[in-house]
Amino acid sequence: MNVEQLYEFLKRTQEEKGYFFHKDKTRVFQLLEGLLENRERYGYMCCPCRLAADDRDWDRDIICPCAYRAPDVAEYGSCYCGLYVSKEWNEETIPHSYVSERRPPEKIFGKS
Repeated sequence: MNVEQLYEFLKRTQEEKGYFFHKDKTRVFQLLEGLLENRERYGYMCCPCRLAADDRDWDRDIICPCAYRAPDVAEYGSCYCGLYVSKEWNEETIPHSYVSERRPPEKIFGKS
């Protein structure tokens, strides 16, 4: 699967759930390329904005769409990396705020 195919597949499947891609398509394609690189590297598409441990069970929370997307979009209108946003966020009818990291510190700083 290439980046264009991934874009079309995720756009179709996620928009029906109320999640939209960031309106900057260049940014979206960079993030999707990161997902594909991580799939090649780790065997699963983990968020390109977070450090993966190369352990699928440990990283389950950051496999895209990550476990934090729904609460991030509900609270901020955007997920942490900015790949997925709400319709209101894209339309600029809500503020664009910094999205706080929800991943627990023990996951951020790596597996011991």
